[in-house]
Amino acid sequence: MSKTAKSSSAAPTFESSLAELEKIVAAMEEGQMPLEQSLAAYKRGAELLKLCQSQLQDAQQQVKILENSVLKNFGAAEQ
Repeated sequence: MSKTAKSSSAAPTFESSLAELEKIVAAMEEGQMPLEQSLAAYKRGAELLKLCQSQLQDAQQQVKILENSVLKNFGAAEQ
């Protein structure tokens, strides 16, 4: 399998998803898209938004876990 085929099957990064979402929003704000293209762009935008929200929630959960671990270690060191 080639590198391009492998990279296309990988999950998009938060940054790439956000950049694509921003492009979609900008294009839709111009108001020059035909109806079917607007609907497809809206659908893709909704998918990207869901993906970004999920990735942000995962990151927030990881931060909470890390903070709890650091705080517990800090408290144990004082005792």
